[in-house]
Amino acid sequence: MYPLVLASSSAYRKTLLARLAQPFEAVAPDIDEQPLPGEAPEAMVRRLSEAKARALAEQFPAHLIIGSDQVAVIGDQVLTKPGNFEGASQQLRAQSGRRVRFLTGVAVLNSQTGRCSIDLVPTDVVFKKLADEEIRSYLRRDEPYNCAGSFRSEGLGICLFDAIHSTDPSALIGLPLIRLCQMLREHGYNLL
Repeated sequence: MYPLVLASSSAYRKTLLARLAQPFEAVAPDIDEQPLPGEAPEAMVRRLSEAKARALAEQFPAHLIIGSDQVAVIGDQVLTKPGNFEGASQQLRAQSGRRVRFLTGVAVLNSQTGRCSIDLVPTDVVFKKLADEEIRSYLRRDEPYNCAGSFRSEGLGICLFDAIHSTDPSALIGLPLIRLCQMLREHGYNLL
C-alpha cells in the first residue's frame, strides 16, 4: 500500500486522520486559495481539495495524498476563516437563527499514477438565535478564528446549534472520514 500524506497544516484534520490509526505525514501545501471569478462554492471546494493534494505530488511521488477544503455558505455568501474576533463576530451574527450549509471537499491523489478521486460532503447546521453577549463570550473562550464559520463543533461551539444534518459527522470538523475511508479503499488502501 502507498504511504499516506495529508496535504494540510490543520491540527483538526491531523487529529481526524489520526483516528484511522495509520501512519501518515502532514505537510502544508503552498497554493492560492482565492476563489476564481464567478466560481460556485462547490466547484471551489473541489478545486482546492485537489490542488492541495497535487501541490505535494512532486515531493511525494509514490504516495496517496489527501487534500481537503471547507467553506460555509449562507444563500449566496461564502464564509471562510474569519481570522480575528471582529470577523468571527460578524460571521456568527450572520448565522444566528439560520440554516447554514458547510461544504467539505476531499481529494485522494495517487501521485505515482496521477489518478485523483474528488468528492464533496455537505453538512447543514441549524444555528440557534444567538445574543451578542453569547457570541462575545463564546469567541473569548474558544477563539475559533481559523475555522470556517467561526466555531469549533468538537468543543464549546456545539452550544451554538439547534441541529446538525450530515451523512458524515467528521465533515463539519474538516475531513469527512467516512467518505475518505471509501476513497482510500477505491485506491487499494485497506484500512482494516
